[in-house]
Amino acid sequence: MSDYHYSKQLCYSFYQVNKLFNQFYMKNLKEFDLTYTQYLVLVVLWEKAPLTLKELGEKLDLASNTLTPLLKRLEEKGYIQRSIPLGDKRQLLIQLTEDGQKLQAILEDKLLSCFRQLDGLTIEKKQSYVKYNQELIESLQNYLD
Repeated sequence: MSDYHYSKQLCYSFYQVNKLFNQFYMKNLKEFDLTYTQYLVLVVLWEKAPLTLKELGEKLDLASNTLTPLLKRLEEKGYIQRSIPLGDKRQLLIQLTEDGQKLQAILEDKLLSCFRQLDGLTIEKKQSYVKYNQELIESLQNYLD
């Protein structure tokens, strides 16, 4: 088999991992009525909130027209609150509600339990994968800049 076979391509490997991660998160977030992207919004807000719409979009590399419907649904579920700060009507501030803050521990426990069920995925391997992935991201960004 040639080294150029699609199954040996790095891009195909990442394509497969991306699909499987989406399925993994979809399966495990279903009971919380959250999408993978909504979950990522919450993860960013758990790390630092409040954030402006612009800051959140920059962290997730998502346009405001993509974020707005996601945020609306998260607000309807009671996990976030959107507000316009006094003195700057051009900004939209996103912050977690009490329910949104409580959800962090619940989801962390749930997902950690699910990750433990993955054969051979130790904490050390996970950290190594993240490290190598980050190196690849930086290389690609440097090339594209």
